[in-house]
Amino acid sequence: MLRRALLGMSRSRGIKNLVTRLPVTSDVVARFVAGESTVQAIAATRQLAGAGLKITIDYLGEDTTSREQADAVALAYVDLLGRLRDAELTPAAEVSVKLSALGQALPEGEKIALEHAHTICGAAETAGTTVTLDAEDHTTTDSTLSVLRELRRDFPRTGAVLQAYLYRTEGDCRDLAVEGSRVRLCKGAYNEPESVAFTDAHEVDRAYVRCLKILLAGPGYPMLATHDPRLIEIGLKLARDNVRPIDSYELQMLYGIRPTEQQRLVNLGHQVRVYLPYGNDWYGYLVRRLAERPANVGFFARSLVSKN
Repeated sequence: MLRRALLGMSRSRGIKNLVTRLPVTSDVVARFVAGESTVQAIAATRQLAGAGLKITIDYLGEDTTSREQADAVALAYVDLLGRLRDAELTPAAEVSVKLSALGQALPEGEKIALEHAHTICGAAETAGTTVTLDAEDHTTTDSTLSVLRELRRDFPRTGAVLQAYLYRTEGDCRDLAVEGSRVRLCKGAYNEPESVAFTDAHEVDRAYVRCLKILLAGPGYPMLATHDPRLIEIGLKLARDNVRPIDSYELQMLYGIRPTEQQRLVNLGHQVRVYLPYGNDWYGYLVRRLAERPANVGFFARSLVSKN
């Protein structure tokens, strides 16, 4: 119930306006967000890379309502990728992109988003890295996968993200579990109706495992995005059962969630990538993170009234 309420909050403009005006201490956002500027994102990336972690960077923003906003987001990514290249961080770092931030919801939005994504992928290739297209709510899935197919004609390493709680995702896993295909599997972080998605936590976990089995048995490059210790262990066992080399898949976790475990897994020889967001538009991202891990609500609430 708490998770569904939080996910509803993530799309509420009224609650967003209220919360973003509260004197939230910088420590709250800093736990989950690298900062507001590209300089801060580069600094956090350098620190993580120095600890042996890989990174995927998200410039926060979604639900773009104008072409000018979409253009600005694309330029921000191009600038970020140039700075990552200059800092010699692209062996460890890639970027994650939400097509809604690139204008997907505008008139002719799919075309606009594709043009911007193509520009970003080109900048990533020049910088020596790649791009992963983030998943959003179910109404965007077909459009996002269509853009992915177009991008992969020129940039075959472009990554996909699939959300296990959607009923359709097992089929999408079969379609994408092909040679060279990078696929991030997450549980799902949007408030979806029961008509399209599992809403019971145990059913979501079971769906996640079914999707893992498909991806880890295929010839692609699975990216297991979860903080659940049990699902991580299941994923690692499936990788062993399928005799997968340790460099043929990776684990992914969010910035600020279980950092000690991230380091422990790296020390064991696993590839671990941290999802690192930055930028001013932190509200929707942060509320969805709280929904995914309700234990974080207490931390957030305490920080609203105290700097301690």
